[in-house]
Amino acid sequence: MKKNRLAAIASCIVLSGAFCTLAQNKTQQEIRIPDTYKLTNKSIYRNGWIDFNKNGKKDVYEDPTAPLDARIEDLLSQMNVEEKTCQMVTLYGYKRVLKDDLPTPEWKNQLWKDGMGAIDEHLNGFQQWGLPPSDNPYVWPASRHAWALNEVQRFFIEETRLGIPTDFTNEGIRGVESYIATNFPTQLGLGHTWNRDLIHKVGYITGREGRLLGYTNVYAPILDVGRDQRWGRYEEVYGESPYLVAELGIQMAKGMQTDYQVAATSKHYIAYSNNKGGREGMARVDPQMSPREVEMIHVYPWKRVIKEAGILGAMSAYNDYDGFPVQSSYYWLTTRLRGEFGFRGYVVSDSDAVEYLFSKHGTAADMKESVLQSVLAGLNIRCTFRSPDSYVLPLRELIAEGAIPMSTIDDRVRDILRVKFLVGLFDQPYQIDLKEADKEVNSAENQQIALQASKESLVLLKNENAVLPLDINSVSKISVCGPNADEGAYALTHYGPLAVEVTTVLEGIQKKVKPGTEVLFTKGCDLVDANWPESELYRYPLTSEEQSEIDKAVENARKSDVAVVVLGGSSRTCGENKSRSSLELPGRQLDLLQAVAATGKPVVLILINGRPLSINWADKYVPAILEAWYPGSQGGTAIADALFGDYNPGGKLTVTFPKTVGQIPFNFPTKPNAQIDGGGNKGLNGNMSRVNGPLYPFGYGLSYTTFEYSDISIQPSVVTHIQPVTVRCKVTNTGKRAGDEVVQLYVRDVISSVTTYEKNLCGFDRIHLNPGETKEVTFTIEPRDLQLLNSDNHWVVEPGDFKVMVGASSEDIRLNDRFTVVEYGKEQAASPASAHQQRSVIASSSQETAARVLDGNLSTAWKANEGEYITFALENNASPNSIAIAWKEKSKDAKFEIQLSGGGGQFLTVYEGVVDATNELKTYRFKGTTASDIRIVITSGNASISEVKL
Repeated sequence: MKKNRLAAIASCIVLSGAFCTLAQNKTQQEIRIPDTYKLTNKSIYRNGWIDFNKNGKKDVYEDPTAPLDARIEDLLSQMNVEEKTCQMVTLYGYKRVLKDDLPTPEWKNQLWKDGMGAIDEHLNGFQQWGLPPSDNPYVWPASRHAWALNEVQRFFIEETRLGIPTDFTNEGIRGVESYIATNFPTQLGLGHTWNRDLIHKVGYITGREGRLLGYTNVYAPILDVGRDQRWGRYEEVYGESPYLVAELGIQMAKGMQTDYQVAATSKHYIAYSNNKGGREGMARVDPQMSPREVEMIHVYPWKRVIKEAGILGAMSAYNDYDGFPVQSSYYWLTTRLRGEFGFRGYVVSDSDAVEYLFSKHGTAADMKESVLQSVLAGLNIRCTFRSPDSYVLPLRELIAEGAIPMSTIDDRVRDILRVKFLVGLFDQPYQIDLKEADKEVNSAENQQIALQASKESLVLLKNENAVLPLDINSVSKISVCGPNADEGAYALTHYGPLAVEVTTVLEGIQKKVKPGTEVLFTKGCDLVDANWPESELYRYPLTSEEQSEIDKAVENARKSDVAVVVLGGSSRTCGENKSRSSLELPGRQLDLLQAVAATGKPVVLILINGRPLSINWADKYVPAILEAWYPGSQGGTAIADALFGDYNPGGKLTVTFPKTVGQIPFNFPTKPNAQIDGGGNKGLNGNMSRVNGPLYPFGYGLSYTTFEYSDISIQPSVVTHIQPVTVRCKVTNTGKRAGDEVVQLYVRDVISSVTTYEKNLCGFDRIHLNPGETKEVTFTIEPRDLQLLNSDNHWVVEPGDFKVMVGASSEDIRLNDRFTVVEYGKEQAASPASAHQQRSVIASSSQETAARVLDGNLSTAWKANEGEYITFALENNASPNSIAIAWKEKSKDAKFEIQLSGGGGQFLTVYEGVVDATNELKTYRFKGTTASDIRIVITSGNASISEVKL
């Protein structure tokens, strides 16, 4: 079903020089929008400059050739306290706080007669959650929208004393939020492309369309790192890896800020995405993290995006950390953000973050004290759905009382003015080329980039017996069902374009199949049931209506060659303030899937959702599963192309799929062995007490073709702490189809002064390979990728070995090697390999010869008497079920045991045997379980071991 909500808008009469007062009379009066915005014959518009303060001369701040700091200081020196404080607040736009779409004479009596720092979401079409887009005539077409924002801007330039332009701010995490604009997948979907160049293009289009529509500041990218899959805003993160969030955030911000077309304001600063129990709403407090995890996971992207992309905005978050609200924290808003990270833009509050200091956190007595704490901490602009007077008036009282020095106010306003100068508001405050807005916003060219993003965000989770791709010539009848099969609302929620045409999965399939192919459709079930989410606690019987609709889907499947079931979530189950207590398919969706699968027909499950789901039954019994996230307005086209093989899915997971909500927290990266617990054998006589491992790990994703990795090389193999390392490998497409592979590079600090993550993502590259084609992939490991926060809270690269892992996922490592960091000027005592062997083997006696059992030489050996043992440290999450031993010499009564340690230092015997001195490797098999160490114990006599293969 098409979601085309474009309303016909009448043509209009000639632009007038007077301010429009059409708000009460829109149906009677019409305005013709010219191709180019025409400024009236006001004396302030000069050749190459604007006389903002109307004094007839070119002041420094009005001079485009003057240095930036000089312009800022000149303007600041002319501002009075009313003008300064008005710059420190946002006025929410039409139908949010501002009742007028265009300026009226009454504006001269409002607070903003002295200017306004920003106007947010003005005429972008969003009214409030649950309501359709605004039908205001200025939301579309693009030229009309840009003209209307120009008219608002003209009030601030022409009718205020100093003529300081306002900053038009707006959302933009999946395309700029407007009635119409290019509609991209949600940020989670964009993360799954792993494509830096593509994200840069998305950022550029978002910023470019934003500026053409009249906006100068867009709230993106989101730099939150996913940690708890229950969290409602998981759909808004790029993923769980701070490195990936930083890499994509840098490209998004750079694209947005190309030529300073807009300011990029990132959110939510800081430590926002790991609230207790993944809760949201008023519970956005109490993040469950240690200080070191905050630094390694949540601070990392902000440091890099600020330093490398120079974002001009940061949104301060609602939450506290360690008992201190971020909104009132001088440490976070000034010491760290500006002092350490070098941030030079302005800080804007998340909605009600200031108010929460007294209404939620209880660290301020009232609004006035909240304002005081926020401004002193470093807040530049308060932004929320309240009258700006509610902030500015207490702020002025505090200044008059001497509680806030004017020097502090000047510092806060200075930052705001810097951003306004950088984005050209004092040189090009109007969007002049109105016709270009109609040409470019949501253009065919931009939609092609959006379609590419929709395709590249797809992740193939399962494809048993090559069910996919479907043969378009052999499928004569296909059944489609599921609550998301003919639903496009996922593409039209807040924080992005609101009223574009959406191609649903059903429509995509109908357009893709050959003429004469029958597509049978029934919904099958609703997204949730009448008792949801309570129905996740105990089972309610199916109603007759629910059973009848499932029966229709079953009947369609029986008639068809293949059944496509489209399940998942929507804004009902995921999004801001939509955290969950379960990760199962909501409502009757699993009932529908099981009933369709019971027909015996091939089933393809398509997931459209905003968070990982624990689809254990589907993973076990459904042959093909395609994860689409919220794939944007062209998601149906992208999915149909993938189903029928016109596109080969190549996305990889940037998040972890837990098997159950009971495993949470369960994410990437993780400390060594932190996500494995208990034994590995189930059943009455087993030793398992809980399920272990992910359903799908970070980095996972299948393809219709296969890839082979080879020829890893590391140069140099020995470096100092300031040298980069180059890692190369070759990847070959060994299948029969062209496809994309996301090559992933992980690094592990083998021995460190503090515990570090078992795998740190520090490189990735999405490459396209034709059948039989080989490409060499090159990664550069920078010193920053090797740093840890030591016990003195200093970022350092410690000397020692670093393990390099290259693979197709975090658990599908294809190539391994090592390099060594040494202190400058010191010789390396041992090669990386021999040093690792020394640390990996511990013997109860003769430790100096213990490494001989791993040297590959059968002529060397380690000798042990009764009761002595040799222990080998295993890789993280190892579950061994065999070991090969070459015995060199033995006594007649020599016996041994093989033991495993599953934690706590306790070793359990898994094999008992008699020593067989053959001087050849002999494999001993046993019932395996998860273990950290494996031990060989001589239980009788004596024996020597020449070689061991783990």
